[in-house]
Amino acid sequence: MLVKTYTAAVNGLNATTITVEVNMTRGIMFHLSGLADTSVKESYDRIRAAVSNIGFKPPTAEITINLSPADIRKEGSGYDLPLAIGILAAHNKITCDLLEQYMMVGELGLDGRLKPVNGTLSIAIRARAEKFKGLIVPKENEREAAVVNNLNVYGMENLADVISFLNGADNYEPTVVDTRREFYEHQYSFDLDFADVKGQESVKRALEVAAAGGHNLIMIGPPGSGKSMMAKRLPGILPPLSLAESLETTQIHSVAGKLTNGTSLISQRPFRSPHHTVSQVAMTGGGNHAVPGEVSMAHNGVLFLDELPEFNKSTLEVLRQPLEDRKITISRAKYTVEYPCSFMFVASMNPCPCGYYGDPTHHCVCTPGQIQRYMNKISGPLLDRIDIHCEIQAVPFAQLSQMQPGEPSSVIRERVIAARKVQEERFKPYKGIHSNAMMTERMLHEFAEPDAASLDMLRMAMERLKLSARAYSRILKVARTIADLAGSEKVESMHIAEAIGYRNLDRGDWAERGI
Repeated sequence: MLVKTYTAAVNGLNATTITVEVNMTRGIMFHLSGLADTSVKESYDRIRAAVSNIGFKPPTAEITINLSPADIRKEGSGYDLPLAIGILAAHNKITCDLLEQYMMVGELGLDGRLKPVNGTLSIAIRARAEKFKGLIVPKENEREAAVVNNLNVYGMENLADVISFLNGADNYEPTVVDTRREFYEHQYSFDLDFADVKGQESVKRALEVAAAGGHNLIMIGPPGSGKSMMAKRLPGILPPLSLAESLETTQIHSVAGKLTNGTSLISQRPFRSPHHTVSQVAMTGGGNHAVPGEVSMAHNGVLFLDELPEFNKSTLEVLRQPLEDRKITISRAKYTVEYPCSFMFVASMNPCPCGYYGDPTHHCVCTPGQIQRYMNKISGPLLDRIDIHCEIQAVPFAQLSQMQPGEPSSVIRERVIAARKVQEERFKPYKGIHSNAMMTERMLHEFAEPDAASLDMLRMAMERLKLSARAYSRILKVARTIADLAGSEKVESMHIAEAIGYRNLDRGDWAERGI
């Protein structure tokens, strides 16, 4: 007897419908074809144990299963459920009337319980696109899949529940999630607030400018000056995620298996802070199975690298292409996948190996050569992709103990949102451009062209401060953002002056002066 069930294979963020064809004849052999990996081939052992433990007798027959299309790799344990249902249906334990209406996915425990799998949201999107009536998933994945409208999602505890549902023995209600209500409820609840940061007004201003224009930023300062503390508060002043951005972000985390059980949509911008021992593969993605890396996990959010020079140089260099293209293509012998990775890149570092170069309260023991070698760990092409260089000094205790709470994140965020709305209107005719940081050279001449006085100031600054040529366009982009925050239609001298102050590491004499 030939029976068909349906599931999906996830490749990148997209899913492909897989037809599970089960044929049962007299005999005792088991055959599985269709480019299945080891975890899929091992599913038969799990299925036999699960079927026995829910009160059914495993069939004694020759079973041939094909996973179609056969030229797509099948990986993971999510095929357990459709394989088990197909085998039981071919054994006449399940009626076949409803099988073609439902897609299903789930791993089986030996006791018959359904365990969660990765990529359920992508599978749900595919099920809706293929006009399936519903999707059957493990209970832990039901809310994640239920954010897809016009699709009935059934979260099941075990294999016995799925059998009862398909046989019509029990009535199950689909899971309903009020996506918009849950999404907007959690958008403004942050545990970390800039009100906790005392002093450091110039640094908070730089972070505000970076958030308003989507600019990459690096903070340079001695240990304990608050670099990490302020970076962790950056998501609290970024504009809220749109529903489309949230869905895309949730898809990435779903494929990576990083969603907490019971989560529906990610409603806050992600903040990723990998350790400096992170490998190239962990940063970009890939591995034996295609998994998103840190750059993709930070999509629509912030990627923060603390102690930047301590990262492996080759790991830092792989960031150059994702920072420029805002997507990453991972090509391996077994697969090629593409993940989005549009994120704000924020980094922090000490000014020298000992950490106290230019600190008025500590003596630096590093030579100019040591400082230069330390700075050279960050390549020019990577530094070229960072718009704002911000220097920090530790706040003295006398001031720290007397200062009042700082400006709250909610107030800063309102200014950032207002500036982003101006940019959205400006870049409406340009596909894929949403912020000033994304402007091309042609757009700079159209939207950020300085007047004669500002141009003279910029020329003088580049000559006197020995700024590199690559700093020119970065200064104009940042100046355009500063003008947007000030509500100015034109880029004026004061905006250029502030933007010049954010290019410290481009100065030719940086390692030879005090901060």
